[in-house]
Amino acid sequence: MLTRRALCAAAVCAAAPAFATEPPTSVVFADDFDEFWRTLDQRYCYFGEKRTDWQRVRRVYRPQALAAASTEAFARVLTRACAELYDPHTHLVDAPDGTARFPLYDLLAERRDADVYIAEIKDGSSAQCAELGIGDCVVAIDGVPIAEAVTERAPTCMTRADPMADWYAINSAVAGKRGMARSIVVRGAASVDRTVPLPVIQQASAPNVESRAIQSGLGYIRIRTFADMAVVDTFDAALAALRATRGLILDVRDNGGGDTAVGRPIMGRFISDRKPYAFMRRRAGRGLTPHWTEYVDPRGPFTYDKPVVVLANHWSASMAEGFPMGMRDIGRARIVGTRMLGVGAAVFNLRLDLTGIDIQYSAEPVFDTNDVPRALLRPDVETAPGADILAAGVEELRRQIAE
Repeated sequence: MLTRRALCAAAVCAAAPAFATEPPTSVVFADDFDEFWRTLDQRYCYFGEKRTDWQRVRRVYRPQALAAASTEAFARVLTRACAELYDPHTHLVDAPDGTARFPLYDLLAERRDADVYIAEIKDGSSAQCAELGIGDCVVAIDGVPIAEAVTERAPTCMTRADPMADWYAINSAVAGKRGMARSIVVRGAASVDRTVPLPVIQQASAPNVESRAIQSGLGYIRIRTFADMAVVDTFDAALAALRATRGLILDVRDNGGGDTAVGRPIMGRFISDRKPYAFMRRRAGRGLTPHWTEYVDPRGPFTYDKPVVVLANHWSASMAEGFPMGMRDIGRARIVGTRMLGVGAAVFNLRLDLTGIDIQYSAEPVFDTNDVPRALLRPDVETAPGADILAAGVEELRRQIAE
């Protein structure tokens, strides 16, 4: 027997994330919005830390969802509803072009009193190519004064103010809109305003794993993603080639993360006994379960037992935060670089039944083996803004070798 929900489902295209032009009925949007809101209400793990009024989110955004004229318009409503959680890890998997980018994109900005300043610039980005400077004051984005742009991105369903919500709004504002170029007006040390265009650039493709011998008999392996199982075999080959080095640098800067199924076997190449590397929890009612322990097992034809440094930066996210943390917790590396993005949980995926829109959300908070949240992870050697992180890593590795 076909239910009302099944009949509605037949009315929308199965490839809904391509955003069908024919508007489905409001019943479709009502059911999918309710599924979205209810799932996060029951399973999102950070309501204890957030100042989001989730009941108000439903009151504000459900009428907008029902009024949406197309699947794309409905997706835009969901994008804004997700942003009420000011969590870079919770968002539509494939949001429409023109919606707000979630942070971080190519700039890290921070507030100083009433002003917003550039604190870091991503390597290889259009922002770096445009020669923006760390310390530049942001005046406007796409012709909108920065204070107004931040207000437009700020969560509105809050029980009280939260500095992290302000950080999210600032960095979403300077990131611009998905799929679109932007212009930024900045004021430098000379107090002269200048308008800088920031086009969308296609970066040249680079291998997921890159390795080489560097100075003084050291090895270097860059891991650009943990989202491809083939990375494990490629890493093994790189490690075999660098087996005789006196120390090793593992570089996960600008790595957007991936799966523990990729990161964990790589960690296993550096230990000879099973070791704990993380604690995890899950939602239980309005709180969290007691933690359980995640372990790394030794793996491979040999154990690399020389000193190791892991490089990270603000654009190291998710498993690229869990990997440095895990390497440190198993006693096999020190972390050099900046603070990471600070997304502290494993994510679950929700595919809405009728529109087929995919949403990922923070579900299982991760802690180090001292029970410190991964979101608060700090490097052992923290570098200054704009510093040469690789050089700092080499220096730290030489220090370890000397000891």
